[in-house]
Amino acid sequence: MGDAYVTTQEDRGAVTPSLAEDGPRSAAPAGSAGTSGSTRTWPSRARLGSPRAARRPRLWFEILLIAVSYWLYSLVRNAVPEQKAAALRNADRVWSLEHTLGLAFEQSVNHAVNSVTWLIVAMNYYYATLHFVITIAVLVWLFRRQPGRYGAARLVLFATTAVALLGYYLFPLAPPRLMHGGSFIDTVLLHETWGSMASGNFKQMSNQYAAMPSMHIGWSLWCGLTIFALARAPWARVLGLLYPTLTLVVIVATANHFWLDAVGGMVCLAFGYAVSYAWYGSLPHRLPRTVPARRRPGRPRVPHRPWGRVALRRRPGPSAPAASRPVAPRRSEPDPAAAVPPTPPGA
Repeated sequence: MGDAYVTTQEDRGAVTPSLAEDGPRSAAPAGSAGTSGSTRTWPSRARLGSPRAARRPRLWFEILLIAVSYWLYSLVRNAVPEQKAAALRNADRVWSLEHTLGLAFEQSVNHAVNSVTWLIVAMNYYYATLHFVITIAVLVWLFRRQPGRYGAARLVLFATTAVALLGYYLFPLAPPRLMHGGSFIDTVLLHETWGSMASGNFKQMSNQYAAMPSMHIGWSLWCGLTIFALARAPWARVLGLLYPTLTLVVIVATANHFWLDAVGGMVCLAFGYAVSYAWYGSLPHRLPRTVPARRRPGRPRVPHRPWGRVALRRRPGPSAPAASRPVAPRRSEPDPAAAVPPTPPGA
């Protein structure tokens, strides 16, 4: 798109290529023309709805952004007032709805897995650690291997987490292990395992009634779909699909969530993908894998050679015009025939 166009009265019928592409521009107000009778047309503004181009992420900025974002997420989540009475009523409603649907299987899974000590202890540590470890690992992998898709995928994760905070405020929900008369087992409290921010000595540091939606499912499904869509190794893609499936089993077996909480996490993730699509105009896996490196102005571009660096030779500048070159006077050379004296006659 051009910056500004001046159309004289003689060429008023001509249309520049940029004007033909962008359509008619807003004309200048009456009386703003100069003495030459020319009228000025203004440049069209950038469309607000145009997709944003992917940029190369910066390491220091990403570390700071993720740290501050998670701190704000934890602060807001724990600042939501613990509406205990409302949360317990909502838990009873969810439990009743699952019974109506014939899918109230959380209590059976909780008791069955708790009977195998080593298995339930492993799930307790799974619930407490992998939620963060794998999410950060996927972010690092995207940053290193898929820089062109990193920003869009990160936006999906951030938008998913942000809309979950709204769910914690609007629909407080007690987890199954805190229900009255639900006969669920708090596996972390029973087996005295470390890590859960909602049981034992950590219960005062976390909102106890923020079970809907489940960000364990939202984050794990984001990780799984990202790995499945972008990984090349078949085994990695299979693990990507297994991770959210196993996470669903863990959150139910440890009595930290209903399965309907997982559905809420999926809805939040769908919202995150919609936000990313609206911003970038494409899903993350359809964007280019890499982005061009930023070059400083005035620096020559070094050609890539697989066997090493190649030193650039400075090219000579353009030669001066012929009219400005100093012309040296040409020295006339003596004629060899004139140098031989003539032979006198009769010699």
